[in-house]
Amino acid sequence: MKVAPINITGAKMNKSKLIASLAFTAALGAAGAASAADLAARPYTKAPYIDPIFNWAGFYVGGHVGGAWTNEQWINTANTTPFGDLSPGQGFRQRGSGFFGGGQIGYNWQASNYVFGLEGTLSGLGNRGTVLNNLFGAGLDDRFSWRTDWMATITGRAGYAVNNNLFYVKGGYAGVNNRLSVTDVLPPAIGSGSQTQWHNGWTVGAGWEYGITQNWIVGLEYDYAAFERKSYQLAGNAPGTYTFDSKPRDIQSAVVRLSYKFGAPLVARY
Repeated sequence: MKVAPINITGAKMNKSKLIASLAFTAALGAAGAASAADLAARPYTKAPYIDPIFNWAGFYVGGHVGGAWTNEQWINTANTTPFGDLSPGQGFRQRGSGFFGGGQIGYNWQASNYVFGLEGTLSGLGNRGTVLNNLFGAGLDDRFSWRTDWMATITGRAGYAVNNNLFYVKGGYAGVNNRLSVTDVLPPAIGSGSQTQWHNGWTVGAGWEYGITQNWIVGLEYDYAAFERKSYQLAGNAPGTYTFDSKPRDIQSAVVRLSYKFGAPLVARY
């Protein structure tokens, strides 16, 4: 019985081929992993620039301070008192100026660069004056005094915004508290009387505001207001009537404003 010889050389060659195949497969796997890693990596891109836009929309409160000028007029319409010195058709006009300051509250809506709003104000005035009636002969001593001390407005606003700057106009209702009084202290006839009334009217104005931050706003504003005529009875306790048509013909004011705007999100433009 013959035994077939073992081919040791062939076995060694097959083993070498197997090892080479395994090495080649491993190399292909490593190369594939490296390629996948390269494909997964994303290049760095710089974030786009954000151009912030000031947002004027929202609710705001604030204060204003400045000066005001009043033209006061009163014309006699009836006089049957012993002490009254004026006759119907006679009267006075005087201009007075003083402090003007108070608070404002409002809300703005913004559409692109256009801003619309509603605003209410309440202001105190220091406008007053005194006139001594010495125009109609000796011994005539009616001393007239007047003052306008409170003013309220409810207005609409419309403006154009250039980022932090807002240029606007306004107009609407205005009302003012007005007082007129007279005294005569020289005999033989003496007397005095006074009356305070609220005058309704209208106002227009214009202004500029600047947003220091998204919440704090400063500004300048000019306003003109005119009011209705009302009848004042200044006879006091004396018999008869001493009646005047009186009104603040106009009130002009110029103020510096400071407001705080609530809920002011940043609007971004890319």
